[in-house]
Formats: sequence, C-alpha cells, structure tokens
Amino acid sequence: MQFTVGFKSDGKLGHVLIDGDDALVAALKLKAKCPAATIMYVRPRNRRGDNRHPPLPALSPN
Repeated sequence: MQFTVGFKSDGKLGHVLIDGDDALVAALKLKAKCPAATIMYVRPRNRRGDNRHPPLPALSPN
C-alpha cells in the first residue's frame, strides 16, 4: 500500500509517496531518510489528487 507523507523541512512544505504496511511505517521511512523533517500528515495515496500535485522525487526513499 502507498501512503502520502506530508512534511516540513528547512521551512518548506512537501510530500512524498512511500510504500509501507501502515501509516507509521511510512512516516518512519521518511524520518530515516530525512531526520530533520517534521511529519505533518500521513494518509493513504489519493491517485487523482497526487497526480495533480506530484510529490518531490528528490526526497523519495524508494
């Protein structure tokens, strides 16, 4: 299952798509990749919304 994780890092907001068994695993994967990031939200992937606002590929841990 894919989750969208919203975060704040260096005063900028962003979101990435992360594969995970549940929301907690997805959030921890982002924290492992970017320890300074503040997790703002985790939600199941929404194909329509995520296609309109694509995630940042540079921070994607996949």
